[in-house]
This record gives sequence, structure tokens and C-alpha cells, in this order.
Amino acid sequence: MATSALTVTGLADLLDRQARARPHAPALVVGDERVPLSYEALDALADRMAERFVGAGLSPGDVLGLVAGNTVEFVAALLGAARAGVVAGPLDPALPDAELRARAGMLGAGAVFTADGIAGIGGGTAPRWGQEDALVLFTAGATGRARMVPLTHANVAASVHTICATYALGPEDATVAVMPFFHGHGLFASLLSTLASGGRVLLPAGGRFSAETFWADLRAAGASWFTAVPTIHEALLDRSSEASDLGGLGAPPPLRFVRSCGAPLNAASQRALERMFGAPLLSAYGMTEAAHQIASEPLPERGPLKHGTVGRATGVGLRVVDRDGKVCPAGVRGEVWVRGPAVSGGVGDGWLRTGDLGSLDEDGYLSLAGRIESLIVRGGRTISPEYVEDVLAGCPSVAEAAVFAVGGERIGAAVVVREEECVEVDEVLRYSRERLAAVAVPDRIVFVSALPRTAQGGLDRVAVRERYG
Repeated sequence: MATSALTVTGLADLLDRQARARPHAPALVVGDERVPLSYEALDALADRMAERFVGAGLSPGDVLGLVAGNTVEFVAALLGAARAGVVAGPLDPALPDAELRARAGMLGAGAVFTADGIAGIGGGTAPRWGQEDALVLFTAGATGRARMVPLTHANVAASVHTICATYALGPEDATVAVMPFFHGHGLFASLLSTLASGGRVLLPAGGRFSAETFWADLRAAGASWFTAVPTIHEALLDRSSEASDLGGLGAPPPLRFVRSCGAPLNAASQRALERMFGAPLLSAYGMTEAAHQIASEPLPERGPLKHGTVGRATGVGLRVVDRDGKVCPAGVRGEVWVRGPAVSGGVGDGWLRTGDLGSLDEDGYLSLAGRIESLIVRGGRTISPEYVEDVLAGCPSVAEAAVFAVGGERIGAAVVVREEECVEVDEVLRYSRERLAAVAVPDRIVFVSALPRTAQGGLDRVAVRERYG
């Protein structure tokens, strides 16, 4: 178990241990030239950023909107804000200006940090946050409008400790920042846990993931693991031929594990990824309100992998509850509830109702069956769109699918066909009839070039319903 993150109490002291014990070790690998930046240098940058924020008139408890990609400036500003007692509100830089202004207003941000500097905008209408608060993140908004989630320094520390412990992260580990830092997946799993445990994070050129440079980035980082959503894993599989050559540079380094989180990953892709990387693929489950990670498949030496599940609870209490609030027996579906020190809203007896449908097996492994609010009721039967999507994705000609309700009890499916395939709607319908109960077979299938995604890569079900429903 990694111990290097045990003394972290929040964002303000995240670098302290590493800056003292290993000042010259690389914390970040940066830019087109992939230049290493040491813990000592990053620590100094964070201090200077804190001074800038104080000089700009920000006080403890004020909120700073943070609009940047996966860059050194983002990392230094995030840590510097915490050292100045300022609450950071990371925002997606790809959002339209009107939406960025709206979210900054919701945060009550007195200023916004961008690549161009610090701009004062005046406070919004949101309440003033407490000195214990470290971050305010926005949910992905896959099934409704994005919501604000405040996370305290204690939430941050609990999340970092859990992720480091789950994957035994330490100074010998390195990763590539695939997922954006403005959301919990990239922020907690890739960035903060790696820095707290003394590893290094490669920040891709341009501050965002590129499938074209990924294999070279993996090699340049000396990566031992990485985490991504299934859509990115699928994109890497499509470019698998690049993994063995790298333009004559040789194969990427061996990985200890690969992590997938954010949406279900179908079994065929999981097996293909394990063959490609020569490493176990660990599925995980997280949400913003829990400072990201809730459950994960364990490292192979710590327990069996059960593909099709998202593993066991990590750092939280977890239960599956029926409509009457009673704990479900093993194998019976209900709503997933969690509580623990990483969960927003405090520690105590209160359970967070996730809105996710799932079941636990006898060994405590969690299988998810989709969002409760996305369930389709038809003929008195409840149908999980995620289950139907998984079946459709098994059709050899189908790359991915999104299932939705159409006018009451009818079912529709938007289907992306693999580029090299020539297929008819009847073929996909025939495939689904052979594998689904009649009540779950889509009434209508439409072929589309791509499915709408959230900024974090998850399926945007709101957009799916609006476009195809």
C-alpha cells in the first residue's frame, strides 16, 4: 500500500511531502518538448500563484473560476488558490462564453483565471463558501443540467488516499493526463493522486488528450498506468497498430494496469485492451459528489477481477437499497447508496443516494445497470437502456448505440456503424431479437455518424433524447 499520500490534509499541502523529500524528482512532464518540471519547481510556482491571487484582491473564502486545459498553469493555479485560502471552481474551457459566464456567476466567482491572466468579474449570486471548502466542481450533466458540488479539503484528502491505496501508487509510477482536470476523473485519479504519491504526470501538448500523440506520450512519460473513459479506450483500439512502432521509437513501456471509468465498457473491448496493453483492465465507478472514486476492481494480486462489474467499494460504505429503503440481498437490484469521508456534504450517518441502479454479489462486487431516471417502462416491465445498448454493441457491425424512450412506451436506438461495415437496419433488428426479450427490442433504429458526448466523454442522454426521441 502506498503511504506517501497519508499525510495530505487537502489541496494546500498536497505537494509538501514530495517537495521536502524528493525536490528534484519530476512532478510534471510538459509541452511539445516533454520537459520535466520538478516538485521543487512546481511548489515554487504554486507559491507565486498564491501571491498573485492575494495581490489581485482575493481573500480566504473567495471563489476563483479556473478556465484552462491540462496545463502547468492550471496545476499551479489550483494549488496556489488553496494556499491562498481561495476556493477553486474549475470550468471547461471549451464551453461557450455565455455558459462560462453563467457558471462563474453560479459559483459566485470574484475573478477568473485563464491563460491570459486574472480577470476580476465581481461576485455572483452564489453563497460564500467556507474556509474548509477546496473546490466546487460541476457535474457532467449527462441526464440533466449540470449541478455544483462543493468539496472540502477533507474530501480531497480522503479521495486521494483511497485512489493511492487502491492502486498502490508511489514514486515509481507515472501516467499520461488523458482526462480533463476540470472534472473529477482527471483531477483526482490522474493529477492529484499521482502528485500526492510522488509520481509524475505527462501533460499532453496543447493541454488536451490526442489519440495521435498518445503512444509517444506514454513512452515519454515512462507510464505505468493511465485512466480514461470507454470512448477514449475505443479510440485507442482503433489506432492499435501505432502501439508497436511509434515511428521507430519502439513499443511503449509495460503497464501495471489500465483503468476505465465513467461509463460501461463492453466485454469484447475490455479483452482487446488487455491484449493490446499486456496489462489488466480495471473497471471503476465514481461520481463528482463522492470526489470521484466509489468502487474499483482490485489489482490482480489483491483479488479476482470480475469483468462486467466495477469491483468493490473503496474508501466508502456502500449498500444497495430497495424502494422501501431496505438493503437488498446479494444479486437483487436496487439503488446504490454511499457514504464516507470523500462524499460531499460531510461525514456521518447520512447516505448519498446516487441515482444509479445496481446489485452486489456475495463477494461485494458491484454490477451497475444504469441510471434510475433513464429506465424505460414498457408493458409493465422496466428496461435498462444500458443493457440494451450493451447487447446492440455486440453486433459485429455496430460500434456503439444509445437507447431512449420514444413517445411513451416505444423504444428507439441511435446506432453508430463501424466504418468498414455495410449493414441494414433489419440486420441490427434481427440481431437484437435473437438476444433480447421481445419487450426490450427497439421499435426504431436510426443510423448516426456519432453520438453526442459530455465534455468528459460520457454519453449525453439529454442530447440523445432531444435529437432522436
